Amino acid sequence: MQALFEPVLTQINQIVLGKAETVQLACACLLAGGHLLLEDRPGVGKTTLAHTLAKALGLEFKRVQFTNDLLPADLLGISIYEPPSVQEGTKGQFIFHPGPAFTQVLLADEINRATPKTQSAMLELMEEQQVTIDGQARPVPQPFFVIATQNPQDSVGTFALPESQLDRFLMRLSLGYPDRAAERLLLAEQRGRERLSSATGVLSTATLLAFQQQVREQYVSPAILDYVQDLLAASRAQADLLQGLSPRAGLALLQAARAWSWLAGRDHVQPEDIQMVFPYVAGHRLHTRQGQQISATQLRQLWQGVSLA
Repeated sequence: MQALFEPVLTQINQIVLGKAETVQLACACLLAGGHLLLEDRPGVGKTTLAHTLAKALGLEFKRVQFTNDLLPADLLGISIYEPPSVQEGTKGQFIFHPGPAFTQVLLADEINRATPKTQSAMLELMEEQQVTIDGQARPVPQPFFVIATQNPQDSVGTFALPESQLDRFLMRLSLGYPDRAAERLLLAEQRGRERLSSATGVLSTATLLAFQQQVREQYVSPAILDYVQDLLAASRAQADLLQGLSPRAGLALLQAARAWSWLAGRDHVQPEDIQMVFPYVAGHRLHTRQGQQISATQLRQLWQGVSLA
């Protein structure tokens, strides 16, 4: 474990109880410079995880509740004409008013309730980390991290995310129910909001950006590159899958593995790092010919069927 980052994990785990591995995966996603999709039922701590992560890292946090009447301008911002003022000596001009997307950690709550038009407004934001309004590109603050949530069991009034949108998320995670001990502590104390309000930033933005750079510099050997290519090829050879993993998915797999190995205190990627993050990087990118997302069992069989050279 990287010693300077350990206080971040410790603080988050004091609030998000009994989910240490999921918390570490979420942090790996951020360190890799990716975006996170949290897919789970209501009430299991998705919003709490997002808010706590932002507070522990000292990052600005904004939450947008996605609904079917949310417009792209509500998310990204809008230019409003300001008439000339003789008193202030100003000419008439359009002034850009940034939307909530201009933050460092953006929680897109129930993203699949927004219309495809609003969902598509997220594409440039997530991929290029900027928005183009009135022909002008406006970068968002750095680091920039989108955490989107959706309830897989609720299909009424929702719009399924297209593959192009899903592909922008580096990882998909689920929190699930807490174990009995964590749930007992949660019920007995009932101090979730108090704990969250007491969370403080333990890293500076400059330090976090430096950590992200260190993650990008993690060494990947030719043997690991061969292993990743073999995994991609194996996914494309599956007759029951609609399509295999793309080169972008391979890059995402390497990004995530670099971050996981960095958190483990190593300076290079090992096969175990690839295997650890593979289900969370590949799961939302693979679908069966019946239109269903690939199961955890199928994912495990996929990577277990690929041997190291």
